Amino acid sequence: MTEFEVRNPATAAVIDTVHDHTAEEAAAQVDAAQAAFEQWRTVAPRKRAEILMAAHRGMLDDAERLRDIIVAENGKSQADAAAEVAYAAEFFRWYAEEAVRAPGEYGVAPAGGVRNVVTRHPVGVAVLITPWNFPAAMATRKIAPALAAGCTVLLKPASETPLTALAIAEILQQAGVPEGAVQVAASSSASTVVSAWLADDRVRKLSFTGSTGVGRRLLAQCAERVVNTSMELGGNAPFIVTADADVEAAVEGAMVAKFRNSGQACTAANRFYVHADVAEEFIAAFGRRIEQLTVGDPAAGAAIGPVIHAKAAAEIRDLIDGAVAAGARIAHQAALPAGEGAAGLDQEAFVAPTLLADVPADAAILSEEIFGPVAPVVVYTDQDEMIARANDSEVGLSSYVFAGNLQRAMQIGERLEAGMVGINRGIVSDPSAPFGGVKQAGIGREGGSFGIEEFTEPQYLSVDWSTV
Repeated sequence: MTEFEVRNPATAAVIDTVHDHTAEEAAAQVDAAQAAFEQWRTVAPRKRAEILMAAHRGMLDDAERLRDIIVAENGKSQADAAAEVAYAAEFFRWYAEEAVRAPGEYGVAPAGGVRNVVTRHPVGVAVLITPWNFPAAMATRKIAPALAAGCTVLLKPASETPLTALAIAEILQQAGVPEGAVQVAASSSASTVVSAWLADDRVRKLSFTGSTGVGRRLLAQCAERVVNTSMELGGNAPFIVTADADVEAAVEGAMVAKFRNSGQACTAANRFYVHADVAEEFIAAFGRRIEQLTVGDPAAGAAIGPVIHAKAAAEIRDLIDGAVAAGARIAHQAALPAGEGAAGLDQEAFVAPTLLADVPADAAILSEEIFGPVAPVVVYTDQDEMIARANDSEVGLSSYVFAGNLQRAMQIGERLEAGMVGINRGIVSDPSAPFGGVKQAGIGREGGSFGIEEFTEPQYLSVDWSTV
């Protein structure tokens, strides 16, 4: 049996080994998922809801262990990991409640003599592919609506963070999910497992969260069989601070929007557009907060841990160097671990939280998804020009607007080409709301009532109602 290693990104130490699934094993999982689907789809919505509620309780009861797993294999801070566990568990509760509210329609055809009945059916066996940056939340955000709808799932977690997915699968089993309904395939070769799944006619759904590039390739693969797809892809979120904004509130929002999970979030603020009237105040206040961040081993309580691996850190440092070469300056920076605080750490995996000022509006860093703790600030005076620059991206997932006048904030928000806009707050994710983007940021929505619809297909029954 082949295994692969899971390493702690903070120390590069091996924390566990995991079975490396083969294509043959993946194919066998489809057999089990299809058999489970035939049974699970007939389970009463109330019973499905009760199982999902039990999974919600199970995650909360096991929150400390799940937090520690995420810290170890992902490298995020203990506070971020604990918040993720609570957020992830909430999807089970939300979709337990949605499971018993399946929508339907009944109406009279315009021409008369016919009654139209519309119902929804589970789409079938669903393949779920999740990234490493939120190993719990990205899994439950897909698993919960799929199970609520009556689908069975095949989960492929990122090879960097499979332990969280395996732990959640255990909790679901304990909650009463039938054998075969939720299966995890940890693998060092995503294409090996996913290709085996997508080649099977019984797989009817793919839900993917990851990079835009990989999403394009998966869409091409799904096109061969016209597989139902949902895609949550890359982001390049602008963070806008207007002249009348509450600067203190904007800084507070910026800290969350930028530095949650060390900036490794598709919703992370990536480009800061700050009006000239408040730019100096904002940069100074934001910079002070950044300099206060503790960087180091998250298991020891550091607020900012490593990025996922040394290669990613090197790429982020290259972006900083490129921005400085283009005219930006490092205005504020947190200290990297040194001395005894650096003992045992993989220093190449750490990037100092950095605020870049004097960033040219056409700097290359503004067109890249940084995926790290770097905040480039662009000063603006013309609102229309600023909005045009904010929209100048092939992706439109999230955006943030801080303004004193709420109407102005919402007017700016409506002009932004983004699926989600945070108005005077630095976080947009919520299980009860539709999560997703526009342009090349993805297809479909997760969360809210939209999330369960992604795992169902409508069926229309035309019933003769002619007069006797």
